[in-house]
Amino acid sequence: MPALTSDVTDVNSPVARWLRATFPHHHDVQADYREAAGLPRVLPSPAVALGTQGAAIDWWLRFLIDPAPSVRLAVAGLRSGRAPCERAGLELLHDLGAVDDDGNHAGPIRPARFRKRPDEWWARMSYALALLVELYRAARVDGSRLMQLGPDSRASDLLALANAEEVADLIAMRDLAVEKLLPGLPSGPVASGSTFEGSADLNADADLIVGGVLVDFKATQGRARPDGSRAAGLTRVDIDQLLGYVLLDYSDAFALHSVAIYALRYGHYAAWPLDDLCAELAGRPIDLAAMRQEFARVVRVDSGYCTAPIVDRIRRRVAAR
Repeated sequence: MPALTSDVTDVNSPVARWLRATFPHHHDVQADYREAAGLPRVLPSPAVALGTQGAAIDWWLRFLIDPAPSVRLAVAGLRSGRAPCERAGLELLHDLGAVDDDGNHAGPIRPARFRKRPDEWWARMSYALALLVELYRAARVDGSRLMQLGPDSRASDLLALANAEEVADLIAMRDLAVEKLLPGLPSGPVASGSTFEGSADLNADADLIVGGVLVDFKATQGRARPDGSRAAGLTRVDIDQLLGYVLLDYSDAFALHSVAIYALRYGHYAAWPLDDLCAELAGRPIDLAAMRQEFARVVRVDSGYCTAPIVDRIRRRVAAR
């Protein structure tokens, strides 16, 4: 199934074209975000694998905020058979309570059970989960560190794959999030890794939804300035990804009223009420329910991401308007 992240990155996809035509006014939002974020507080060493690191800190933040996060994608990645480390992965997932004695998925885990574990364990465990999810998401995994393991490897070998610099970097980002992110989050129901009604059409899962606010985590270093400093980046793709999540919630099941980005290396939490953000990006007030219906048509008909009978029904409804 195609993914929202790949569709918004491809400027020629029907999804990206529609989003950019419908919400063209992004420059002021980007400039305000960049100015408010300021300078980075945590920068990685060259020894840090940035892609895996970003996914790893996402996991750690979910464990801090969600009392019962699911690690189903890590289980699915391990079960894909794309890496020779099933024993090590099952041992780790069993320790977390994510799989039962037979290796079957056992549902969400309870981070509170592990609150006395040291920071290094949390960092290494989060990194290991990020590697396992890459087996599910990535097109190619031949360069994965998981390939260093063999059939007889144990959970301790899996936990050792994160290097010392990555562990220190994860701990620093966690500390900054405790200071800058957690106090700003609203109260209310918490869900991490949530999928939407439209995720059946276009694969997408949100980092965090709490109290009606969808929060996306960004671990990028930002854009290099001529003086050697860095500026936080909010790309058009980042904006389209946020909009895509909201619009894929076709029936408003999550009752979202705001979206937010937390820049992990800057300690900057930026939140926007949905009506205000959409109006600024569109240059006019919008009817979010109508926009969701239109987006569903773009995904299902223009992109061809659903079965022929459904497409035919949608086309007949559109033609009848």
